[in-house]
Amino acid sequence: QLQLVESGGGLVQPGGSLKLSCAASGVTLHYYAIGWFRQAPGKEREGVVCISDGGGDTNYADSVKGRFTVSKDNAKDTVYLQMNNLKPEDTGVYYCAAKWGRPSLVPNQYGYWGQGTPVTVSS
Repeated sequence: QLQLVESGGGLVQPGGSLKLSCAASGVTLHYYAIGWFRQAPGKEREGVVCISDGGGDTNYADSVKGRFTVSKDNAKDTVYLQMNNLKPEDTGVYYCAAKWGRPSLVPNQYGYWGQGTPVTVSS
């Protein structure tokens, strides 16, 4: 059974950076596409970025293009999300999720989810 654990969240000032990690256990990540999602208080969960099983195909939400970078290290069964130039509207709980097949920014297409890591961008 695939299990995902996110880490790296925290409090950061606007313009700052954070790097989130999504570590897998139980099953290798080699065959899974991974998505990063976030959910702000009172809002629906939204897709931030997704990456294909091999790591060669990515898709970013417009709101994070040029600021966030996703990478996948299949040797370590870990996916990373580097977040730069953070804004208050980036605040929320960040989740990683895994699926078979093509990557997607649609949450309900994913069957495996981590517990989330909170990110707060505030001065």
